[in-house]
Amino acid sequence: MNATTIQENIARVKERIATAAARAGRKSEEVTLIGVSKTHPASAIQEAYEAGLRHFGENRVQEWEGKRGALDLADASWHLIGHLQSNKAARAAKAFHCIDSIDDGNLALRVERACAEGEGAGKKLRVLIEVHLGGEESKTGVAEADLPALAESIEKLEHLELAGLMCIPPYLEDVDKVRPYFARLRALKEETAGRLGRALPVQSMGMSHDFEAAIQEGATEVRVGTAIFGTRPAVK
Repeated sequence: MNATTIQENIARVKERIATAAARAGRKSEEVTLIGVSKTHPASAIQEAYEAGLRHFGENRVQEWEGKRGALDLADASWHLIGHLQSNKAARAAKAFHCIDSIDDGNLALRVERACAEGEGAGKKLRVLIEVHLGGEESKTGVAEADLPALAESIEKLEHLELAGLMCIPPYLEDVDKVRPYFARLRALKEETAGRLGRALPVQSMGMSHDFEAAIQEGATEVRVGTAIFGTRPAVK
């Protein structure tokens, strides 16, 4: 995909975000667009950055480490949106500005220790809790019943800032059937905020085929890959 196409795609996605936000009585500025750049080359990320995109999502620590040396995007934010293996927690804490897929207390502790020992020990790392909705065995995330305990345990950690929740609902062609999952995440975020006694500003949900429905249900971050970068290259 050439730079012009990526630029045009980003413009179209932003228009769709603005339309969906207006339909929900919201401002488009309330929704952060995260370009899901997993499996795409550093050159495509550079093109998206030059087109104005500033948030990027990667699934694997090792893949992002292999790309970062070819990029110099000083004001970009990097999100780990894929499942994080505990043995890569330290590398993830160093490589990303945000870890959006915390789903286990022990994993949170490993990330906390890595942050405490890292160069930026005085800063907090933003994290989101990934909640498992839909019951699919192929998906990760904390069970709804275990969410309160996990949120409370992260809240006690000195170097992590719990900002909200994330989910990856089942892929359904009829996006109206996905909306109940988005609504459920919103309800869980509100319940969790009430339990913690403070606001949780981030609700990360919605991808290329359903992000408009997610915005209708209160998404503050949408993770869009195919609609920006095109079909992902096959992983060899």
